[in-house]
Amino acid sequence: MTRQSISFTKPNDEWLKAQVDNKEYSSKSELVNDLIRQARKQQVQIDWIRAKIENAENSGFTNDRKENILAQSKSMLNG
Repeated sequence: MTRQSISFTKPNDEWLKAQVDNKEYSSKSELVNDLIRQARKQQVQIDWIRAKIENAENSGFTNDRKENILAQSKSMLNG
């Protein structure tokens, strides 16, 4: 694992410390890594939705019902 040195604003540092103090995470590093994993997963979902929107815009219309599109989106968001 690579080592990094980063700086936090005071409110962010206090929030990180509170999460560790509350035993949610064992360290700030663990918490930051978890936040990054969540952001990466969210980006995959955003990219998928963006691609679906782009395809829909390029095709002009879809035969999918709104319920199907919503179900697909929820399925993707829930992993």
